[in-house]
Amino acid sequence: MPPELDPNRARSAILAAHDVTKVYRMGDVDVHALRGVTVPLYEGELMVLLGPSGSGKSTLLNILGALDVPTSGRVLYRGRDIASADERELTLFRRAHVGFVFQFYNLVPSLTARENVALVTEIAENPLDPGEALELVGLSARMHHFPAQLSGGEQQRVAIARAVAKQPEILLCDEPTGALDFKTGIRVLEVIDEVNRSLGTTTAVITHHAPIARMADRVVSLSDGTVAGDETNEQKISPSELTW
Repeated sequence: MPPELDPNRARSAILAAHDVTKVYRMGDVDVHALRGVTVPLYEGELMVLLGPSGSGKSTLLNILGALDVPTSGRVLYRGRDIASADERELTLFRRAHVGFVFQFYNLVPSLTARENVALVTEIAENPLDPGEALELVGLSARMHHFPAQLSGGEQQRVAIARAVAKQPEILLCDEPTGALDFKTGIRVLEVIDEVNRSLGTTTAVITHHAPIARMADRVVSLSDGTVAGDETNEQKISPSELTW
């Protein structure tokens, strides 16, 4: 039997994968990326999704964020199953409720930092001002610079500002420090932590770096497409205290 959502916490789960499978067809071979995964994401928490490459982390995050659909199972947003929604509904869900941060920044090179953030605020219902979003990530002084004039860490912080400027309920981060050195990665994690605390944004961070899990409220471990662990972090620390 698949694991069930904790009945004592289910009411506060803003988003949850429930008994989700994902099978990719590769030629004559079926690749099982997820095998009956149940993972809730609780309102206001910072969750780290931990596991080695190939464990299913990105697949799960993409399904939670409606960038992909499961082969079977349910994806519940505030109790409503979005796994069977049509493409228009999924687009509206992503636009209104979810912000994404990826390993690579995907900034438009011909636009300034402020203009990159404004791309999102122009289509959001209740956005932050682009300058306010950049101030939140510590880049007020760099808002008129182009991506080529910014360091990798600064570009990632612009990407975070862009993701949070529309004030999403949920922020999904896929290996946000993967292309950065240690010191720069810590600064980016501090920004993600600040967004979670100051805006109350429900946040999930994918990583294969086990020490990063120490900054989380909760740590979910994946292995070979299954949930290997789901634990509350009793000794959460600040990103500035992390070492790896």
